[in-house]
Amino acid sequence: MGDIFEDIFAQDPVDPTEAARRAAGRRLRQRFYEAATVGEGFLVLLDGKPARTPARRPLAAPSRALVQALAEEWQAQATTVDPRTMPLTRLANSILDGVVGAHEQVAAEVEKYLGSDLLFYRAQHPERLAARQRAHWDPILVWARQTLGAAFEPVEGITYVDQPKTAIGAAAAAIPHDPWRLGALHAITTLTGSALIALALAADAVSVETAWSAAHVDEDWNMELWGRDELAVERHAYRFSEMRAAAMVLAFVR
Repeated sequence: MGDIFEDIFAQDPVDPTEAARRAAGRRLRQRFYEAATVGEGFLVLLDGKPARTPARRPLAAPSRALVQALAEEWQAQATTVDPRTMPLTRLANSILDGVVGAHEQVAAEVEKYLGSDLLFYRAQHPERLAARQRAHWDPILVWARQTLGAAFEPVEGITYVDQPKTAIGAAAAAIPHDPWRLGALHAITTLTGSALIALALAADAVSVETAWSAAHVDEDWNMELWGRDELAVERHAYRFSEMRAAAMVLAFVR
């Protein structure tokens, strides 16, 4: 069965537009199992046999709630197995195959965002956009200062500005060591462009909806101004499903 899982999930593109383009040119795998259940050791079982990651590791989770959610995702597949509709499984695959045993590298990628986080660079005008950025972003910076001891300095414009090393170090200390929480945090960071949004969500300081809205202040403003593009809306929905999957991992792994 290992070859089946590799064929379904290997080299699955992160970008939803590219994923849709590739999917249009390939045939999805037929569903090859009757029942997805939970086995001992919090394994996902397909007709009693362990499901596997593309690297052929057993698909398992550190909590019953999380493995149950994974099994439900597999059970919800219809006549074919479509990885685009399985964000939790794709995230679990990436954690098991790419984060476990690679803590330092993954944590370093998250820490890089702390030097040039989305929340630091503010619009000079129009004032309505600047006000919206302040309303969404300032509470997270206040939380970082008060809870993490990380005092970052927002600036107007897009020119790079060095942030205090003490602030970066204080925020980096909050990056989790657990591979599941780290993998979820990394996913949220790359989806939002903000390690601070990811850290706030991981600490339950914001909801997933609030975090998503904060990450898309500029995009939502442009859509209001110029209208909604169908592909952009589709991409937005695809990425939000990934965000919810990462938030689910954070909620189920403590």
